[in-house]
Amino acid sequence: MRGPSESFPLAEASIQSALEAMPAEDPVRVRELLAKAREMKGLADADLPPLMALRDPRLLLELFDTAKWVKDQIYGNRIVMFAPLYVSNLCGNECLYCAFRASNRELPRRALRQAEIAAEVGHLLAQGHKRLVLVAGEAYPDEGLDYVLSAIRTVYAVRHGGENIRRVNVNIAPLEAEDFRRLKETEIGTYQLFQETYHRETYARMHPRGPKADFDWRLGCMDRAMQAGIDDVGIGALFGLHDWRFELLAILHHARHLEARFGCGPHTISVPRIEPAEGSSTSEAPPFAVSDADFRKLIAIMRLAVPYTGLILSTRERPEVRREALQLGISQISAGSRTNPGGYEEDALEGGAQFSLGDHRDLDEVVRDLAQMGFIPSFCTSCYRMGRTGSDFMDLAKPGEIKAHCHPNALATLQEYMEDHASPATRLVAARLLADSLGDLDGRARAQAERMVARVKEGERDVFC
Repeated sequence: MRGPSESFPLAEASIQSALEAMPAEDPVRVRELLAKAREMKGLADADLPPLMALRDPRLLLELFDTAKWVKDQIYGNRIVMFAPLYVSNLCGNECLYCAFRASNRELPRRALRQAEIAAEVGHLLAQGHKRLVLVAGEAYPDEGLDYVLSAIRTVYAVRHGGENIRRVNVNIAPLEAEDFRRLKETEIGTYQLFQETYHRETYARMHPRGPKADFDWRLGCMDRAMQAGIDDVGIGALFGLHDWRFELLAILHHARHLEARFGCGPHTISVPRIEPAEGSSTSEAPPFAVSDADFRKLIAIMRLAVPYTGLILSTRERPEVRREALQLGISQISAGSRTNPGGYEEDALEGGAQFSLGDHRDLDEVVRDLAQMGFIPSFCTSCYRMGRTGSDFMDLAKPGEIKAHCHPNALATLQEYMEDHASPATRLVAARLLADSLGDLDGRARAQAERMVARVKEGERDVFC
């Protein structure tokens, strides 16, 4: 039995008031705010409406340039790679925008057996993935949470040609604090959960039945997770359910609450937009559809408001949108994704997916595209092994020191991908990027990175500092 509903006091009225007093476009004020953002200390609530109001193409370009600059200062040109692993689409909720909702009788239901999970992991390892986010609908087989815990252990245990998944992040239903402690014992990376919408009235309308109908229980989830010792958490909203401006401000309230209470805000924030889902008219016509123009703006503003937080973009978005978003502050992307249990098996049926994908490219194509754009695809998971999580990670990120660790690690993992998985075309492009990246480093950092890359070339794997 779960405890009483609880959540942090979201100031919905003040958020709404700020939006109702949206200012006219003011170039002087905007440039003051962009200068403030370059101090990399974040932005206050009152700073955001003037940026949200932007329409002038020249000012928008300055916003985008500033967001890219801030991301580069903190994270460099690395892009962390991962893939989702859907183990089940069983669900007891009635989310109107989701194919997994309980009343969708047309959706083929499936919870993978442990052997099937292992087979899926084998396919992902064969692609070259090293980091997964395990996803399940919000109902489990008879074993309950033990099913998920067993799935995590299965993922870690799989070996494919000597390779293994080095980090499992998790996106599952909210838990009691005691169950979060059990989840932590499986050595997960980040625990993700999205509020979907922070607007209470909209939330009630979109989640009429099921455990997820309790707004406060879901909103208080990250507090319970962090109380249980999980210091890397990921939050987000499903953009399109309510005004994106409201959701952005609410996400920032949530992030600041966690930082004030636990000394560390969210490790990641995800920015998914609603995509069509089988049997959902709501997903076909989102109540507050976010245009590509507004989507670019919200990503850039998010990067300036929370400069040290990883921003995640999934394969919901089309390749051209993803390319644009990478220039605005996105630091993590998925690639080669499937959103149906068993979807990575060869010739697997597409039925049972949570939503439609916008980017159908495989991992190799995405790696090649990133390299051609000058981004370093990173498969590194060293921070978890070195204890650089939670506030320890932020202590390195805030003064801009995390790049010194992550950049050599990213280059070593790129060399590993080139050796073991890259197509000839991708290997050619990636090798050129790697050589240029080594040349851009100063003497000491360059020597360290060159030693790590050389170790990989000589056959060593999972080289990190």
